[in-house]
Amino acid sequence: MKKISFIIPMYYEEEVATECYHRVKNVCTSLDNYEHEIIFINDGSKDKTLSILEDIANSDKNVKVISFSRNFGHQCAVTAGLKYVTGDAIIIIDADLQDPPELVPEMLKLWEAGNDVIYGKRKVRDGESKFKLFTAKMFYKTLNALSDVEIPKDTGDFRLVDRTVVDVINSLPEHNKFLRGLFSWVGFQQTPFEYERKERFAGKTKYPLKKMLKLASDGIISFSTKPLKIVGALGIISVFISLCILIYTILSFIFKWNNLTAGWTSMMITMTFLSGIILISLWMIGEYIARIYDEVKGRPQYIIQKKINIE
Repeated sequence: MKKISFIIPMYYEEEVATECYHRVKNVCTSLDNYEHEIIFINDGSKDKTLSILEDIANSDKNVKVISFSRNFGHQCAVTAGLKYVTGDAIIIIDADLQDPPELVPEMLKLWEAGNDVIYGKRKVRDGESKFKLFTAKMFYKTLNALSDVEIPKDTGDFRLVDRTVVDVINSLPEHNKFLRGLFSWVGFQQTPFEYERKERFAGKTKYPLKKMLKLASDGIISFSTKPLKIVGALGIISVFISLCILIYTILSFIFKWNNLTAGWTSMMITMTFLSGIILISLWMIGEYIARIYDEVKGRPQYIIQKKINIE
């Protein structure tokens, strides 16, 4: 009998933990032809999230809990879940129930038809601000413009993945993982699954603007070296503009086109423009160097403080 595994990261989700378990469990019990396991990853929550998960795991041996020593981030939580799954089909889903677990049986049909990755594609996004919708749209446009691998628009981490793909993802040694990009990068047979994304069941989003920017940075830097090429292009443009200013200055002096005695305006424009280019270039290069530094240190992506029902 085939087995399905749910990976559900949790970060300050005491308000939704019980409801999330019941809805996922109802889906699992409705699938007569599959065994199941549910892996909750407590990503350093300091509220009652862990104690609720402990109670659930003690009453249901199909529930496994991984608890981090501190908050390491959503992508690290999913990465830990991928390492410990034992199923043939793995479903990654958030705890807030915006991505309905009741859709999984339909995704399983696509998996049984031979698809290795079934990624959720949002055709409607309820309860999200215009600002978030706009920034998400711009993020995917920018990412696909810079990346060598096309990453589907309007997608998140909600997806069903075959065991073969999970094994490949687990074999990748990099630390700053942008998983939705990696699932596209590895290839295999992939197909979208359109659905309507609901509002959060309870609580507040755990992805404020700061974390969204970090995720965007991970995505762009992990899948593109084009920003470094843009730095080179900006350098060439700066040199060209400087030469044009120099030629204009010489001709103005020869033909008395303008009184350039002061020269303050052209000097300040040139200095500020070049300074801006240099600082932006250093920032971009610094981001890549920082990622290299993280990889060279070889620190673990996360630290597990406690495991329940996991041998």
